[in-house]
Amino acid sequence: MGLFSKKKTGGLADVIRCDEKNYLIWKWHPKDSKLGENKRENEIRSDSRLRVKDGEVAVFVYKQKNGAYQDFIEGPFDQKLKTSNFPILSTIIGWGFDGQSPFQAEVYFINLAKIIQVRFAIPFFDVYDSRFIDFSVPVAVRGALTFAIKNYKEFVKLHRLIDFSLEDFKEQINNTINRVVKNAVANAPAKNNIPVVAIESRIAQINDIVEVDLKERLSEIFGINIASFDISFIEVDKTSEGYRSICAITKDITLKTMEAQSAANIENYAETLRINREEEQYAKHLQSRTENLAAYQTEKQADVAIAGAEALSKMNEKGVGSIDMNNGGIGFNPAAIMTSISVGKVVGQNIAGTMSNALNGDFSNEVPPPIVVGKYFVIQNGKQTGPYTLEQIKMLSLEAVFKSDTLVWKQGFNDWVKA
Repeated sequence: MGLFSKKKTGGLADVIRCDEKNYLIWKWHPKDSKLGENKRENEIRSDSRLRVKDGEVAVFVYKQKNGAYQDFIEGPFDQKLKTSNFPILSTIIGWGFDGQSPFQAEVYFINLAKIIQVRFAIPFFDVYDSRFIDFSVPVAVRGALTFAIKNYKEFVKLHRLIDFSLEDFKEQINNTINRVVKNAVANAPAKNNIPVVAIESRIAQINDIVEVDLKERLSEIFGINIASFDISFIEVDKTSEGYRSICAITKDITLKTMEAQSAANIENYAETLRINREEEQYAKHLQSRTENLAAYQTEKQADVAIAGAEALSKMNEKGVGSIDMNNGGIGFNPAAIMTSISVGKVVGQNIAGTMSNALNGDFSNEVPPPIVVGKYFVIQNGKQTGPYTLEQIKMLSLEAVFKSDTLVWKQGFNDWVKA
């Protein structure tokens, strides 16, 4: 059996569809009827056809004595009306309709693909920084929100479709945006540690805070989902007394902090230079002692030769090498002369050889250095020095540079060990 009784048709079938180009919610009515003038606008004729495009949903609202019921038909859909397609209608088809058509229903089309944009502009309002509570700074915010209807069943529960006005709806959303944005900006200094004088540079952070709050509120209150939320501009009134006062205070604090930090940096730098200078001088001292050890030995040999020559001279002055001849006449002592000649020869050869070798950079004729038992490396002031011979390490220990807990290493050791 069909949906409609032909005794009650009384006219041509309708094609129920929405041809509007720009809409969010649109109420259908027959072409020969005007909205709000008579009951004809809600009459569904027999053999009527329903066409719902992809991205739309058609809502049939049946008002009965015991309440209102809805059928939701999602697009794409293009069929004649049948009870099998309308679960709610099939339960009330046996009821009385009291009209010239088989049943009365308000038909609404909801655009699920429509993205609605709401622009908001919040004029200057006072924001207080919790660190400077005596001064308020005027702040203004501008931006835009876009949304779409996803859960249309919840949307229908929250709104009277017959009275729905998109402009009124956008105004309600705008009011909610203003409240949430103002609250987030006003609490940003205390809650999010954002200085009010620097709030213009924290748009992204504040945007994220507001978006999270708005998503929950708009879904719960209006049944819509946010497609995007963007704060495009946050403006601080830099001519205000509060802004200038806070800037002056923070500038003074910043300068003092920078001065203290600079002084500390200079002191640390000077101490570092002093330590580096002392370490460099000590390293050069050790290197100089090692490199000039041969020259030092030569100098000592020369001192011995000079001392020997001076001793011989004094011996001669005292007549140690002389012989008294012919009643007190001065003669000579052959043994002394031979001794002087031998010593002088040796001293002369040593001095001549040493000077020649020093000029030629050759110290091979000097007393040979001690036998190198092993080469040692030492950690001093956190740096590796060396290599040193065992004798050099002994010298360092006498100068209190080398201690019992000094770390030492030489070839054959697995790791650094304490002395």
